[in-house]
Order: sequence, then structure tokens, then C-alpha cells
Amino acid sequence: MIEVEKVFILTKEQEEALIKDAEFLGEKVFTDIYYDDKSYSLTTKDLWFRQRDGKFELKVPLNKSLEERVSDQYQELESDQEILKYFNAPDGWRILDFLKEKSYNPFCKITTTRRKYKKEVFNIDFDVMDFGYVSMDIEKMIDDASKMDETTESIIEFAKRHNINESEKWGKVIEYVKRNNSVHFQVLLASKVIC
Repeated sequence: MIEVEKVFILTKEQEEALIKDAEFLGEKVFTDIYYDDKSYSLTTKDLWFRQRDGKFELKVPLNKSLEERVSDQYQELESDQEILKYFNAPDGWRILDFLKEKSYNPFCKITTTRRKYKKEVFNIDFDVMDFGYVSMDIEKMIDDASKMDETTESIIEFAKRHNINESEKWGKVIEYVKRNNSVHFQVLLASKVIC
């Protein structure tokens, strides 16, 4: 599946208006640990390798151009086999072998409390992170890459109909890096993963 999402920062009034008539899907708390090496070879390519509550996942970018990115578009690899295949790891390797061989170590650990809603065809996630950052993203999962631009436009239109303006904010990992590792943050800016 392909995840198309856009991050927004809302006022309390905008949040209340958005969740009015939305279906509440539940609340959960989870912890993400993100991995990279000392030269940031993954994150500078917009690859996000994480362990969420003990399960490894890899978000692979599908945006045509980072400079022209309007929304975040990722293919999510959710099994160890898919991840190892993506990296062309030798047969028989386990994820932990791969981490050790590549010297991928944790650079970020975040516990998130997420409230999830469904409104129309969109998932809406309100996230409160343990380091004091709060964000909301509107997302839609699709299975056809040719519909990514159309899906992005539908997310932006949905936001506008609910008086939510596009923001220049980023997700929780970038904000965490900005607050905790200025060198990594500058490298991400230089590589145009963020702007």
C-alpha cells in the first residue's frame, strides 16, 4: 500500500470543527525508534527505518522530487523479508544482523499518543509526542501509484473545506531532530529532505 499524507498544525477550534461528525476509531500509545548510520545515509534519502513497538518497518519515498513535494508519499514495507529484500541483504540474514552490519543505530526514540478518526475517505491522526510536539495529519492509503497527485489534491481540498490552511510544518521525527541534533537537521536541509 502507498501512504499519502500531509501534516498540519491546528488550533483547538479547527480541531473541534474537523472531528465534528467524524468517526472516532480509537486511541493508542506507541513507541518508535528510528535508525540510521553516522553519515545519515538513510534519512538523507528520505528513507525512514523504524521499529514500532518491536516491529521493524521501512518507509520508502515515492515523491517524484523532494523539492516539489506537496505531500508525503511513501510505500510502507512492514515485514522483515520486504525490508531485507529492499536493501538486497544476503539470504538468511535477520534484521538484527543487517542493523549490525550496516552500523544502523537509534537516533530518535518517540512515544506517541494517537487519536484516530475517519471522515469521508480520509484517516485523521492527532498525535501528541512525549517531547512536547503536537501535530495532525490527513492521510489516505492507495494501491495505485498513478493516483498519488490526485490523492494529494483531494487531501488539500478536504483541508480547505474545513478551513485548514496548508502549513510548512513537518512530522515528529524532523521536529525531534531539529530540537536534539542540529548537525543531523542541517544535513537533512542540505539534502533537501526538508526545506
